[in-house]
Amino acid sequence: AALVVILHGGFWRQEFDRTHLRPLAASLVRDGLVVATPEYRRGGGGWPATGQDVATALTATPELIERAAPGRIDPQRPSVLVGHSAGGQLALWSGLRADPATIARIVALAPVADLAYAAGAGMGDNAVQALLGGEPADMPDAYAEADPLRLFPGRVPVTIMQGTADKQVTVAMNRGIAARHAEVDYVELPGVDHFALIDPLSDAFQTSVRPRLCD
Repeated sequence: AALVVILHGGFWRQEFDRTHLRPLAASLVRDGLVVATPEYRRGGGGWPATGQDVATALTATPELIERAAPGRIDPQRPSVLVGHSAGGQLALWSGLRADPATIARIVALAPVADLAYAAGAGMGDNAVQALLGGEPADMPDAYAEADPLRLFPGRVPVTIMQGTADKQVTVAMNRGIAARHAEVDYVELPGVDHFALIDPLSDAFQTSVRPRLCD
């Protein structure tokens, strides 16, 4: 079966962990996929540890699954990497740095993908500043290191999906990324909010997200 690795959101804050992905993961397992939802260090001010955790998980997960359930996945088959919100930043950052033979594609759902933009907009109650330790002008090296846009264009296909009714991650940010990076498969979903993208019962998930994870 194909392996789908999903990175949760929550603006990299300690109080938001992977448990809210359980309904999504269970739905994809019923579709016949193997799903991993790695955890990562959060708590604010966590870079580069947060990114390192995700990079390590991407490398280790196929081998761990093969050890626990031999034959359940083809360890040579590239994984689909999915990230929601802050997890979208992590998916883009880690997936575009990984061996391209190991990642079939990256599906970023309402990703916080432009860190300088998100910091300027104060997204998530200044979540980017908490992650990186300050403002872009004060921490240029940290922003440069963590910014997935510096890795575009990569060698792995990227899809960004964004709802226009999202109040956590503004549509303008990801529209701007799509305008600057023609190689991105950008999918805008009218009237869709932030959490519908990971709600397996939502129309947006069933009609737009799920087909990109299951094909």
